[in-house]
Amino acid sequence: MDTNGKITIREGGPDDVPAILGMFDSGVEWLVAQGRTRQWGTTPWSENPRAVAMITRYVTEGAPYIAEYEGVPAATLTLTDAPGPYLQPADEPERYIHILASDRRFKGHGTGAALLAHAAEETRRAGISLLRVDCYGGGDRKLVAFYERNGFLPTESFTVGEDQWPGQVLARRVL
Repeated sequence: MDTNGKITIREGGPDDVPAILGMFDSGVEWLVAQGRTRQWGTTPWSENPRAVAMITRYVTEGAPYIAEYEGVPAATLTLTDAPGPYLQPADEPERYIHILASDRRFKGHGTGAALLAHAAEETRRAGISLLRVDCYGGGDRKLVAFYERNGFLPTESFTVGEDQWPGQVLARRVL
């Protein structure tokens, strides 16, 4: 992992939506090139009105963060107090990670891990013990393994939508 460059994390906001969509577009392009189209599809998120609306909603209603690598927006995530509508909230206070994505130009630079560490610290600072996230749980499960390397444990699997998209919820205790 190249961590020689400087990673800074800042609060995000609505002005960051185009950069965040660009991160997702980069991810879609990368996944498609590998033949891994089930996770995020084949259409750039910036061209998908539902994806644009979802990103905008999370960024305006949650607490978005941007990891910059050498001053360039490289990765993002948003924290909220509950999961998306397709999952049940925990039976205790929690922080939930939404829309974690990185610009694939920065793959291996540690920006995603830095954002997860920041989310854990923000959750701890709020006096909340439980930090959860969900992700694509199908295929080779590389994304699940990424979260496991960053201190999360798988808790429950789920499927959503007509196409039965496979998801995995993971949790991490931070207190």
